[in-house]
Amino acid sequence: MYIYNVTININEDVHDEWLYWMKHTHIPEMLATGKFIEAKMCQVMVEEEMGGITYSVQYTLQDKVHLEQYYKEEAERMREDGKSRFKDQFVAFRTELQVVDKQVATFAPATELLFTYGTLRSDTIQQSVFNRVLSGQTDSLRGYQIATDQVAGRYPLIERATDTETEVQGSVYELSGEDLLLADAYEGNAYKRIKVQLHSGKDAWVYIRNS
Repeated sequence: MYIYNVTININEDVHDEWLYWMKHTHIPEMLATGKFIEAKMCQVMVEEEMGGITYSVQYTLQDKVHLEQYYKEEAERMREDGKSRFKDQFVAFRTELQVVDKQVATFAPATELLFTYGTLRSDTIQQSVFNRVLSGQTDSLRGYQIATDQVAGRYPLIERATDTETEVQGSVYELSGEDLLLADAYEGNAYKRIKVQLHSGKDAWVYIRNS
């Protein structure tokens, strides 16, 4: 697998016109040559000393033969089109990249939110349950309170509070559906999982007393 990378710094005066042309004319025409599998356009998030805005456009190819064919059959025409439209308003350089390894995250996509207030906030417990440490945000749940009793004398429970302004402090994490099943198994029958709205306005799952 090869990547034909084109890095372009474009003058801000013509940036919007150029960006529209790239997205709606140039890149579609590059793909229409039949040499490239896909194209990815990224803005380079640095402030250039020379000014302007920099982009990286990465065209993926199956093999170098297709890239050599592009150089021979279409490259000059495609480059001249840009030069004729935007003249000296941009600077571009090109790099050939060969993909030597590709790895994909094994974790399922995070589609759920879980609010925790007890042991699941522990890095050690998270590593044991989810095989990784989660990244969470502080939040709170109104209308609930920490119960006076605990599961097995050590695991906290929450329950409805008589004062609706009472809050339970905790953390909210993004999890996959598979992660939630692992959390269910960890919490056990003493808890049940319900959907609540947090102080932040987020809808999340939380484990409460199973009674």
